[in-house]
Formats: sequence, C-alpha cells, structure tokens
Amino acid sequence: MSGNKVLRRNVFNKVFGGVCSGLADYFNLDVVLVRVLFAASFLFAGVGGGLYLLLWLVVPSNNILQ
Repeated sequence: MSGNKVLRRNVFNKVFGGVCSGLADYFNLDVVLVRVLFAASFLFAGVGGGLYLLLWLVVPSNNILQ
C-alpha cells in the first residue's frame, strides 16, 4: 500500500458533490454503502447533511489536471 493516499472528492462518479464517492475510494468501500450511511445519519441523527456540506467545502476535487 502506498503512503501517498489523498482524500479527494470524485467528481467523475458523483450524485451531488462527489464526497461519498471520494470517501469510498479513499477507504476502499462500496460507494453505495457510504451513500446509505450518509443518508441514514442525515435522517436519524441529523448530522449527515452538515458533515456532507463541510466535507464538500474542505475536500479538494480530483478534476485537477496533472
């Protein structure tokens, strides 16, 4: 496993901002699972929406040309 793993929003596999697909890529999880967890935390705890918006603002996107 390489040590240069970086969290980035995946704008090529997004529904809204690419936060869930970026987290799924980073943690090597299924994107559907991450989306379901965010939806459940929004519906039951009310924190999912705020956390999603915060991550959308602070996590850079992967559409940077290299």
